[in-house]
Amino acid sequence: MPTTLNVQSLPDDDNVNPYVFCIALNGEWFMSKGAMLAYYGNVQFDAVTEYSSVQAWVAAKFSSPVYVQDWVVARGHGKVLIGDRGFDLNAYDLDDGNLTIKANNLCAFSPALELKQSIVPGFVTLIGTGKFIASSNGPVIFVEPPFRADPDALLGWADCPSPSVHHDAQWMTQSMLGALSGALGRASGEERQYDFTGTGTILLQSSEVAREDPAVLRLVESQTQLLTNAQAGSLGQRLVARAQQQS
Repeated sequence: MPTTLNVQSLPDDDNVNPYVFCIALNGEWFMSKGAMLAYYGNVQFDAVTEYSSVQAWVAAKFSSPVYVQDWVVARGHGKVLIGDRGFDLNAYDLDDGNLTIKANNLCAFSPALELKQSIVPGFVTLIGTGKFIASSNGPVIFVEPPFRADPDALLGWADCPSPSVHHDAQWMTQSMLGALSGALGRASGEERQYDFTGTGTILLQSSEVAREDPAVLRLVESQTQLLTNAQAGSLGQRLVARAQQQS
């Protein structure tokens, strides 16, 4: 029979199993909406957009307008269980560090860390000393640059420069599959990679299956105002053709 857990037997700031993490809450934590599975104790959840209006430190610690509506502040005392649709969950400790991570895989972080919006779309950066919990589709592996990563397998990078984008023109021109994908507006790790140089650590999940990031649509929509009417019409036609092809 499986072990039945209670507030006394649950771990403090550790995994319950590979897919569930238990936060020993004593104050505040930032949590992604939907990450909370259950909790013991006196715990309250407030939207970051609402809480920052009365607590200036929240606005100072969370600086990402694209993702702000996807986060809450958990405050109080107790134990909070978090998960992410059966994905692997791991806790990481930053020590005066600088780590950029795929925004949709970041589940929670302590208020000792500051969150900034990365210049790389779909990623956020954590700065300082503290703990954070992130999900991955399969176990995480760590590699050192120089290195090129499939964008869907890339989870994040620490203490190294932001990557540049490498396009494999030979794959696109000589591969029938690559040429077809390019014509349809698709990309793969064989055609486009993130190119890392310098020193640091790169985090990879052991799968190319990426979670859908709802903030990407908001980010793209915010940029469409820069398009002319003709460009917007052309983009719309391409998106319709892509949706029809993938349906």
